[in-house]
Amino acid sequence: MRGKPQSKRKINPDPKFNSLVIGKFINYIMRKGKKSVARAIVYKSLDIISEKTKQDGLSVFNLALKNVAPSLEVKGRRIGGANYQVPIVVSNERKQVLAFRWIIDAARARKGKAMSEKLADEIISASNNEGEAMKKRTNVHKMAESNRAFAHFAR
Repeated sequence: MRGKPQSKRKINPDPKFNSLVIGKFINYIMRKGKKSVARAIVYKSLDIISEKTKQDGLSVFNLALKNVAPSLEVKGRRIGGANYQVPIVVSNERKQVLAFRWIIDAARARKGKAMSEKLADEIISASNNEGEAMKKRTNVHKMAESNRAFAHFAR
């Protein structure tokens, strides 16, 4: 039997931009509780973005998140002894989580630069509908599209 659902924790907005999204993104970047290091990485990458694109770093970041966030994903469902990949609509909260995860993973996979530079490059490429995070999104959408025949199994 499952336990009760875990209550949502209140996340504080970041001090520089007073944005909840940036505050949450900093928490995803953070490793081993080093929030000041994560904050420095994110702020430096936003500065690099504004230098390279000559636009507001926050607006480019929000555009990248919007581009990377998936609208459909597949979920394994066991029906009658067979496993089906059933396409489901993604909630807004999960869209944000997946976009964060994919951007960060793609940035960490890049080699040869500081994390702030890798993150800035990935965010810029995601805002231009390019990069590894966008490839991940298109793969997820292709999977959902190819398994559309099983959509009637979704609850």
